[in-house]
Amino acid sequence: MTRYVVIGAGIVGLSTARRILHDEPAASVTVLEKEDAPARHQTGHNSGVLHAGVYYPPGSLKARLCRAGRESMLRFCAEHGIPARVTGKLIVATGDAELPRLAALHERAVANGLPVRLISPAEAREHEPQVRCRAALYVASTGIVDFGRVCAVLAAGLQQAGARLRFGARVTGIAVRRREQVVSTTVGEFPADVVVNCAGLHADRVARLAGVTPPARIIPFRGEYYELRPQRRDLVRGLIYPVPDPRFPFLGVHLTRMIDGSVHAGPNAVLALAREGYSWARIDPRDVADIAAYPGLWRLARRHLAYGVTEVRRSLSRRRFAASLARLVPAITGADLVRAGSGVRAQAVARDGGLVDDFLIVARDRQVHVLNAPSPAATSAFEIARHIVAGLPR
Repeated sequence: MTRYVVIGAGIVGLSTARRILHDEPAASVTVLEKEDAPARHQTGHNSGVLHAGVYYPPGSLKARLCRAGRESMLRFCAEHGIPARVTGKLIVATGDAELPRLAALHERAVANGLPVRLISPAEAREHEPQVRCRAALYVASTGIVDFGRVCAVLAAGLQQAGARLRFGARVTGIAVRRREQVVSTTVGEFPADVVVNCAGLHADRVARLAGVTPPARIIPFRGEYYELRPQRRDLVRGLIYPVPDPRFPFLGVHLTRMIDGSVHAGPNAVLALAREGYSWARIDPRDVADIAAYPGLWRLARRHLAYGVTEVRRSLSRRRFAASLARLVPAITGADLVRAGSGVRAQAVARDGGLVDDFLIVARDRQVHVLNAPSPAATSAFEIARHIVAGLPR
């Protein structure tokens, strides 16, 4: 019987544990999570969008796993009674300068085999009466779901299948002793034959505990959200996105009607001063020192200083945030917005300052380290798990 230890109870870690037991029912599977419940960080703070796979280079892991992951996620939700809706979304060009980028995005989506259409402003208003644009890309297969609820069902299913979920178990070391590995935590030691690191915001640190030098460093970027006041929710029917700037992995502030009918606006993207820095007030000296000592951050900053300054200004000003949204829906004003929390994206950055664009999964001996799994990892979680488990040593 093979003993597996999965580190991290976000959606990728739970999905990986589930896949292990699917492929090897007799296996011993333990999931270690430092928090007191699953999905407390990236998974539980995202926008709940089931991505179609528009943005990713054809043939990349993101492109392949996102498209398949959307299908498997919808099947899982249907089987377990989890609300999910395929709403479609608009990606809108608000000025002539964005039209070539919109056309390029259309070409990429077609290359990825997605059901998309370039549509006129009049056609866009048939979907979203309040939108303003020069043209739009309609992506029929985008949807919404509550990923936190998905994780709750996954966790319950794992326990029923015999897996151990240990909460409050922060990993402090990983020792390799011949063919056995021992994962040390704040609640004891866990021997394993195979270790899978799905620690998200701390994945690179966990890799270093195991003696692996990560090819990139996790840099935390906070994404802040507002919500439309209930009486203004009728301004948005579904999902409205701007045309993204291809130089960045962030999609720009957008509008999303959630499963519960609320409309979220955001996120922006500002450097967080803690790996779990959900506000400006949350500062972790160790994390700040770690970030400041990393050459990749300074190279990234030099390359994108103007972009970063713009994001900070938008973070500090509801008026600026509303102005960005008003480019998409002119009727939105600052008075329509209320704060709605934030999330932190674990973005891998290489030493040369380059942002790691694809999922990054590194295998070493009897270990697998998931070192870059931001959006669309939640959408792709079941297929990321399939990909990981297919390559595990037996």
